[in-house]
Amino acid sequence: MQEQSSSSTALAVFGATPPGSTPPGPTIFPPAGYTVLATLMFLNASFSIVNNALVIAITCRYPSLRNPLNALILSMSVSDLLMSLFGTTVAAVTNLHGSLRHIGHAGCVFQGFTVNYFGCVSLWSLTLLAYERRLVVTHGCSLRGGWSRARRGLAFVWTFCLVWAVAPLLGWSAYGPEGVQTSCSLAWERRSLSNYTYLVGYFLSCFAVPVSIIIFSYGNVLCSLHTLNKKIERVGGHRDPREEVRAAVMVLAMVGAFMACWLPYTLLALCVVLAPGTHIPPLVATLPMYFAKTSPIYNPIIYFFLNRQFRVCAVEFVTCGAVRLNEPDGDGGSVSLAPTPPPGATELPAPPPPPPPRRNQVSPA
Repeated sequence: MQEQSSSSTALAVFGATPPGSTPPGPTIFPPAGYTVLATLMFLNASFSIVNNALVIAITCRYPSLRNPLNALILSMSVSDLLMSLFGTTVAAVTNLHGSLRHIGHAGCVFQGFTVNYFGCVSLWSLTLLAYERRLVVTHGCSLRGGWSRARRGLAFVWTFCLVWAVAPLLGWSAYGPEGVQTSCSLAWERRSLSNYTYLVGYFLSCFAVPVSIIIFSYGNVLCSLHTLNKKIERVGGHRDPREEVRAAVMVLAMVGAFMACWLPYTLLALCVVLAPGTHIPPLVATLPMYFAKTSPIYNPIIYFFLNRQFRVCAVEFVTCGAVRLNEPDGDGGSVSLAPTPPPGATELPAPPPPPPPRRNQVSPA
Protein backbone atom coordinates (compact mmCIF):
# COMPACT_ATOMS: atom_id res chain seq x y z
CA MET A 1 0.00 0.00 0.00
CA GLN A 2 2.82 2.38 0.90
CA GLU A 3 4.67 1.53 -2.32
CA GLN A 4 1.56 2.22 -4.37
CA SER A 5 1.10 5.57 -2.60
CA SER A 6 4.69 6.62 -3.29
CA SER A 7 4.31 5.59 -6.93
CA SER A 8 1.19 7.70 -7.24
CA THR A 9 2.98 10.65 -5.66
CA ALA A 10 5.89 10.31 -8.08
CA LEU A 11 3.57 10.24 -11.06
CA ALA A 12 1.74 13.28 -9.73
CA VAL A 13 5.04 15.15 -9.55
CA PHE A 14 5.58 14.47 -13.25
CA GLY A 15 2.17 15.78 -14.21
CA ALA A 16 0.57 12.35 -14.62
CA THR A 17 -2.20 10.65 -12.74
CA PRO A 18 -1.80 7.34 -10.88
CA PRO A 19 -1.90 4.02 -12.73
CA GLY A 20 -5.30 2.74 -13.65
CA SER A 21 -6.67 6.13 -14.70
CA THR A 22 -5.86 5.89 -18.40
CA PRO A 23 -6.93 8.87 -20.50
CA PRO A 24 -10.53 8.40 -21.56
CA GLY A 25 -11.33 7.46 -25.13
CA PRO A 26 -12.53 10.43 -27.19
CA THR A 27 -16.11 10.77 -28.32
CA ILE A 28 -15.71 14.07 -30.18
CA PHE A 29 -14.95 12.77 -33.65
CA PRO A 30 -16.28 9.85 -35.63
CA PRO A 31 -13.64 7.30 -36.63
CA ALA A 32 -13.33 8.92 -40.07
CA GLY A 33 -12.43 12.24 -38.42
CA TYR A 34 -9.56 10.69 -36.50
CA THR A 35 -8.40 8.94 -39.65
CA VAL A 36 -8.17 12.32 -41.38
CA LEU A 37 -6.20 13.77 -38.47
CA ALA A 38 -3.89 10.74 -38.45
CA THR A 39 -3.25 11.16 -42.19
CA LEU A 40 -2.47 14.86 -41.79
CA MET A 41 -0.13 14.17 -38.90
CA PHE A 42 1.60 11.38 -40.85
CA LEU A 43 2.18 13.68 -43.83
CA ASN A 44 3.33 16.43 -41.48
CA ALA A 45 5.80 14.12 -39.75
CA SER A 46 7.11 12.72 -43.05
CA PHE A 47 7.83 16.12 -44.63
CA SER A 48 9.25 17.48 -41.38
CA ILE A 49 11.62 14.57 -40.84
CA VAL A 50 12.84 14.55 -44.45
CA ASN A 51 13.32 18.33 -44.66
CA ASN A 52 15.14 18.73 -41.37
CA ALA A 53 17.24 15.58 -41.74
CA LEU A 54 18.34 16.85 -45.16
CA VAL A 55 19.31 20.23 -43.72
CA ILE A 56 21.33 18.59 -40.95
CA ALA A 57 23.08 16.13 -43.29
CA ILE A 58 24.00 18.76 -45.89
CA THR A 59 25.24 21.24 -43.30
CA CYS A 60 27.49 18.59 -41.77
CA ARG A 61 28.66 17.40 -45.19
CA TYR A 62 29.78 20.74 -46.66
CA PRO A 63 32.24 22.93 -44.69
CA SER A 64 31.30 25.98 -46.77
CA LEU A 65 27.90 25.99 -45.07
CA ARG A 66 29.30 26.08 -41.56
CA ASN A 67 29.03 29.57 -40.15
CA PRO A 68 27.36 31.10 -37.07
CA LEU A 69 24.12 31.93 -38.88
CA ASN A 70 23.76 28.40 -40.19
CA ALA A 71 24.67 27.03 -36.75
CA LEU A 72 21.50 28.68 -35.47
CA ILE A 73 19.52 27.19 -38.35
CA LEU A 74 21.09 23.81 -37.56
CA SER A 75 19.91 24.14 -33.95
CA MET A 76 16.42 24.89 -35.22
CA SER A 77 16.51 21.87 -37.55
CA VAL A 78 17.65 19.55 -34.75
CA SER A 79 14.85 20.73 -32.45
CA ASP A 80 12.28 20.52 -35.26
CA LEU A 81 13.42 17.00 -36.13
CA LEU A 82 13.13 15.85 -32.52
CA MET A 83 9.71 17.48 -32.17
CA SER A 84 8.55 15.66 -35.31
CA LEU A 85 9.89 12.31 -34.11
CA PHE A 86 8.53 12.46 -30.55
CA GLY A 87 5.55 14.76 -31.00
CA THR A 88 4.02 14.68 -34.46
CA THR A 89 4.68 10.98 -35.05
CA VAL A 90 3.07 10.07 -31.72
CA ALA A 91 0.08 12.26 -32.60
CA ALA A 92 -0.30 10.37 -35.88
CA VAL A 93 -0.39 7.04 -34.01
CA THR A 94 -2.83 8.20 -31.32
CA ASN A 95 -5.19 9.69 -33.92
CA LEU A 96 -5.01 6.46 -35.89
CA HIS A 97 -6.25 4.60 -32.80
CA GLY A 98 -8.57 7.45 -31.81
CA SER A 99 -7.33 7.40 -28.23
CA LEU A 100 -4.37 7.94 -25.90
CA ARG A 101 -4.79 4.51 -24.33
CA HIS A 102 -1.92 3.02 -26.30
CA ILE A 103 0.64 5.42 -24.84
CA GLY A 104 -0.84 5.91 -21.37
CA HIS A 105 -0.19 8.85 -19.08
CA ALA A 106 3.57 8.44 -19.15
CA GLY A 107 3.57 8.66 -22.94
CA CYS A 108 1.13 11.57 -22.80
CA VAL A 109 3.35 13.56 -20.44
CA PHE A 110 6.45 12.71 -22.51
CA GLN A 111 4.78 13.92 -25.70
CA GLY A 112 3.69 17.16 -24.04
CA PHE A 113 7.19 17.73 -22.68
CA THR A 114 8.95 17.13 -26.00
CA VAL A 115 6.58 19.35 -27.99
CA ASN A 116 6.90 22.13 -25.42
CA TYR A 117 10.69 21.88 -25.11
CA PHE A 118 11.72 21.46 -28.74
CA GLY A 119 9.08 23.90 -29.96
CA CYS A 120 10.42 26.55 -27.59
CA VAL A 121 14.02 25.83 -28.68
CA SER A 122 13.05 26.22 -32.33
CA LEU A 123 11.25 29.47 -31.59
CA TRP A 124 14.19 30.97 -29.71
CA SER A 125 16.65 29.76 -32.36
CA LEU A 126 14.71 31.83 -34.89
CA THR A 127 14.96 34.77 -32.50
CA LEU A 128 18.73 34.37 -32.19
CA LEU A 129 18.97 34.15 -35.97
CA ALA A 130 17.13 37.45 -36.39
CA TYR A 131 19.31 39.13 -33.76
CA GLU A 132 22.54 37.81 -35.31
CA ARG A 133 21.50 39.02 -38.77
CA ARG A 134 20.86 42.44 -37.31
CA LEU A 135 24.38 42.53 -35.84
CA VAL A 136 25.94 41.44 -39.13
CA VAL A 137 24.01 43.86 -41.34
CA THR A 138 23.62 46.95 -39.16
CA HIS A 139 26.83 46.82 -37.10
CA GLY A 140 29.14 45.03 -39.53
CA CYS A 141 29.95 42.24 -37.07
CA SER A 142 31.97 39.55 -38.79
CA LEU A 143 30.67 36.01 -39.09
CA ARG A 144 33.94 34.71 -37.68
CA GLY A 145 33.44 36.69 -34.48
CA GLY A 146 29.89 35.42 -34.33
CA TRP A 147 30.91 31.89 -33.37
CA SER A 148 31.34 32.80 -29.70
CA ARG A 149 28.02 34.65 -29.71
CA ALA A 150 26.32 31.67 -31.37
CA ARG A 151 27.72 29.19 -28.84
CA ARG A 152 26.71 31.32 -25.88
CA GLY A 153 23.31 32.01 -27.40
CA LEU A 154 22.56 28.36 -28.11
CA ALA A 155 23.69 27.30 -24.64
CA PHE A 156 21.32 29.87 -23.17
CA VAL A 157 18.41 28.85 -25.43
CA TRP A 158 18.59 25.11 -24.77
CA THR A 159 18.95 25.68 -21.01
CA PHE A 160 16.32 28.41 -20.77
CA CYS A 161 13.76 26.37 -22.71
CA LEU A 162 14.53 23.28 -20.63
CA VAL A 163 13.60 25.22 -17.48
CA TRP A 164 10.20 26.11 -18.92
CA ALA A 165 9.62 22.56 -20.16
CA VAL A 166 10.57 20.92 -16.86
CA ALA A 167 8.48 23.27 -14.70
CA PRO A 168 5.16 21.46 -15.41
CA LEU A 169 6.81 18.17 -14.44
CA LEU A 170 7.57 19.65 -11.03
CA GLY A 171 4.08 20.95 -10.33
CA TRP A 172 4.03 24.42 -11.90
CA SER A 173 1.18 23.78 -14.36
CA ALA A 174 1.03 20.26 -15.85
CA TYR A 175 0.94 18.23 -19.04
CA GLY A 176 -2.19 16.39 -20.07
CA PRO A 177 -4.63 15.53 -22.87
CA GLU A 178 -5.91 18.43 -24.95
CA GLY A 179 -8.52 19.11 -27.57
CA VAL A 180 -9.97 15.96 -29.06
CA GLN A 181 -8.01 13.87 -26.52
CA THR A 182 -5.53 12.35 -28.97
CA SER A 183 -2.56 14.59 -28.20
CA CYS A 184 -0.98 16.06 -25.10
CA SER A 185 0.34 19.49 -24.25
CA LEU A 186 0.11 21.99 -21.44
CA ALA A 187 -3.05 21.58 -19.40
CA TRP A 188 -4.72 24.74 -20.69
CA GLU A 189 -8.09 23.83 -19.22
CA ARG A 190 -6.89 23.74 -15.60
CA ARG A 191 -8.32 26.65 -13.62
CA SER A 192 -5.73 27.24 -10.91
CA LEU A 193 -3.39 30.02 -9.83
CA SER A 194 -0.39 27.80 -10.58
CA ASN A 195 -1.54 27.25 -14.14
CA TYR A 196 -2.38 30.93 -14.69
CA THR A 197 0.99 32.17 -13.49
CA TYR A 198 2.80 29.63 -15.66
CA LEU A 199 0.82 30.57 -18.76
CA VAL A 200 1.47 34.28 -18.22
CA GLY A 201 5.20 33.66 -17.79
CA TYR A 202 5.21 31.32 -20.77
CA PHE A 203 3.46 33.93 -22.92
CA LEU A 204 5.96 36.64 -22.00
CA SER A 205 9.16 34.59 -22.31
CA CYS A 206 8.22 32.28 -25.18
CA PHE A 207 6.14 34.58 -27.38
CA ALA A 208 6.05 38.29 -26.51
CA VAL A 209 9.80 38.70 -26.05
CA PRO A 210 10.82 36.60 -29.12
CA VAL A 211 8.28 38.36 -31.34
CA SER A 212 9.51 41.77 -30.20
CA ILE A 213 13.14 40.85 -30.88
CA ILE A 214 12.35 39.38 -34.31
CA ILE A 215 10.28 42.37 -35.48
CA PHE A 216 12.82 44.87 -34.13
CA SER A 217 15.80 43.02 -35.66
CA TYR A 218 14.35 42.53 -39.13
CA GLY A 219 12.96 46.07 -39.12
CA ASN A 220 16.50 47.35 -38.50
CA VAL A 221 17.85 45.06 -41.21
CA LEU A 222 15.44 46.42 -43.83
CA CYS A 223 16.15 50.04 -42.85
CA SER A 224 19.91 49.42 -43.01
CA LEU A 225 19.65 47.80 -46.44
CA HIS A 226 17.65 50.72 -47.76
CA THR A 227 20.15 53.25 -46.36
CA LEU A 228 23.14 51.30 -47.68
CA ASN A 229 21.64 51.01 -51.16
CA LYS A 230 21.07 54.76 -51.17
CA LYS A 231 24.75 55.31 -50.31
CA ILE A 232 25.81 52.99 -53.12
CA GLU A 233 23.64 54.91 -55.54
CA ARG A 234 25.03 58.29 -54.42
CA VAL A 235 28.64 57.25 -55.04
CA GLY A 236 27.84 55.99 -58.51
CA GLY A 237 27.31 52.31 -57.78
CA HIS A 238 24.57 50.09 -59.13
CA ARG A 239 21.48 49.96 -56.93
CA ASP A 240 19.19 47.04 -57.63
CA PRO A 241 15.74 47.74 -56.12
CA ARG A 242 14.90 44.07 -56.51
CA GLU A 243 17.33 43.29 -53.69
CA GLU A 244 15.23 45.30 -51.26
CA VAL A 245 12.05 43.66 -52.55
CA ARG A 246 13.54 40.18 -52.11
CA ALA A 247 14.74 41.05 -48.61
CA ALA A 248 11.33 42.44 -47.69
CA VAL A 249 9.58 39.33 -49.01
CA MET A 250 11.98 37.12 -47.05
CA VAL A 251 11.36 39.06 -43.85
CA LEU A 252 7.59 38.99 -44.34
CA ALA A 253 7.75 35.23 -44.92
CA MET A 254 9.80 34.73 -41.75
CA VAL A 255 7.59 36.87 -39.52
CA GLY A 256 4.37 35.64 -41.14
CA ALA A 257 5.28 31.98 -40.71
CA PHE A 258 6.32 32.63 -37.13
CA MET A 259 3.01 34.30 -36.31
CA ALA A 260 0.90 31.71 -38.14
CA CYS A 261 2.58 28.97 -36.12
CA TRP A 262 2.54 30.43 -32.64
CA LEU A 263 -0.20 33.08 -32.54
CA PRO A 264 -3.13 30.59 -32.25
CA TYR A 265 -1.33 28.79 -29.42
CA THR A 266 -0.75 32.10 -27.65
CA LEU A 267 -4.31 33.33 -28.09
CA LEU A 268 -5.60 30.13 -26.52
CA ALA A 269 -3.37 30.64 -23.50
CA LEU A 270 -4.46 34.27 -23.13
CA CYS A 271 -8.11 33.27 -23.42
CA VAL A 272 -7.70 30.76 -20.61
CA VAL A 273 -5.95 33.32 -18.39
CA LEU A 274 -8.06 36.41 -19.12
CA ALA A 275 -11.45 34.68 -19.34
CA PRO A 276 -11.32 31.60 -17.10
CA GLY A 277 -15.04 30.92 -17.46
CA THR A 278 -14.93 30.74 -21.26
CA HIS A 279 -15.91 27.38 -22.70
CA ILE A 280 -13.43 26.32 -25.39
CA PRO A 281 -14.74 23.56 -27.68
CA PRO A 282 -12.34 20.61 -27.88
CA LEU A 283 -11.87 20.97 -31.63
CA VAL A 284 -10.98 24.66 -31.25
CA ALA A 285 -8.51 23.76 -28.50
CA THR A 286 -6.90 21.21 -30.83
CA LEU A 287 -6.29 23.53 -33.79
CA PRO A 288 -3.46 25.58 -32.19
CA MET A 289 -1.51 22.40 -31.52
CA TYR A 290 -1.75 21.40 -35.17
CA PHE A 291 -0.69 24.86 -36.34
CA ALA A 292 2.36 24.69 -34.06
CA LYS A 293 3.31 21.27 -35.41
CA THR A 294 3.50 22.62 -38.98
CA SER A 295 6.51 24.80 -38.19
CA PRO A 296 9.07 21.99 -38.77
CA ILE A 297 7.83 21.77 -42.38
CA TYR A 298 8.23 25.33 -43.54
CA ASN A 299 11.11 26.43 -41.31
CA PRO A 300 13.74 24.57 -43.41
CA ILE A 301 12.13 25.83 -46.63
CA ILE A 302 12.14 29.48 -45.59
CA TYR A 303 15.46 29.58 -43.79
CA PHE A 304 17.61 27.19 -45.81
CA PHE A 305 16.11 25.88 -49.02
CA LEU A 306 15.71 29.45 -50.35
CA ASN A 307 19.47 29.94 -49.96
CA ARG A 308 21.27 29.75 -53.31
CA GLN A 309 24.47 28.19 -52.01
CA PHE A 310 22.57 25.56 -50.07
CA ARG A 311 20.57 24.63 -53.17
CA VAL A 312 23.83 24.01 -55.01
CA CYS A 313 25.05 21.71 -52.22
CA ALA A 314 21.64 20.05 -51.90
CA VAL A 315 21.46 19.12 -55.59
CA GLU A 316 24.98 17.69 -55.46
CA PHE A 317 24.20 15.81 -52.23
CA VAL A 318 20.89 14.32 -53.38
CA THR A 319 22.27 13.26 -56.77
CA CYS A 320 25.50 11.90 -55.21
CA GLY A 321 27.55 14.34 -57.27
CA ALA A 322 25.95 13.41 -60.61
CA VAL A 323 24.55 16.92 -61.03
CA ARG A 324 26.58 20.00 -60.17
CA LEU A 325 25.20 23.48 -60.45
CA ASN A 326 27.34 26.54 -60.94
CA GLU A 327 27.88 27.90 -57.45
CA PRO A 328 26.88 31.53 -57.29
CA ASP A 329 28.62 34.19 -55.33
CA GLY A 330 27.22 33.54 -51.90
CA ASP A 331 27.43 34.80 -48.40
CA GLY A 332 28.99 31.78 -46.80
CA GLY A 333 25.81 29.76 -46.77
CA SER A 334 23.54 32.09 -44.85
CA VAL A 335 20.32 33.43 -46.21
CA SER A 336 21.41 36.75 -47.62
CA LEU A 337 19.80 39.91 -46.41
CA ALA A 338 22.60 42.17 -47.57
CA PRO A 339 22.66 44.61 -50.49
CA THR A 340 24.36 43.81 -53.77
CA PRO A 341 27.53 45.86 -54.31
CA PRO A 342 28.45 47.23 -57.73
CA PRO A 343 29.69 44.65 -60.26
CA GLY A 344 33.28 43.68 -59.60
CA ALA A 345 33.34 45.24 -56.14
CA THR A 346 33.48 43.44 -52.82
CA GLU A 347 32.69 46.47 -50.71
CA LEU A 348 31.26 49.92 -51.08
CA PRO A 349 32.99 51.72 -53.95
CA ALA A 350 35.21 54.65 -53.14
CA PRO A 351 33.70 58.02 -53.92
CA PRO A 352 34.79 59.52 -57.25
CA PRO A 353 37.81 61.86 -57.07
CA PRO A 354 36.99 65.55 -56.98
CA PRO A 355 37.41 67.43 -60.26
CA PRO A 356 40.69 69.35 -60.72
CA PRO A 357 40.56 72.98 -59.63
CA ARG A 358 39.73 75.35 -62.38
CA ARG A 359 42.48 77.81 -63.26
CA ASN A 360 41.72 81.48 -63.28
CA GLN A 361 41.38 82.54 -66.85
CA VAL A 362 42.25 86.10 -67.90
CA SER A 363 40.01 87.45 -70.56
CA PRO A 364 41.77 89.25 -73.40
CA ALA A 365 41.50 92.99 -73.20
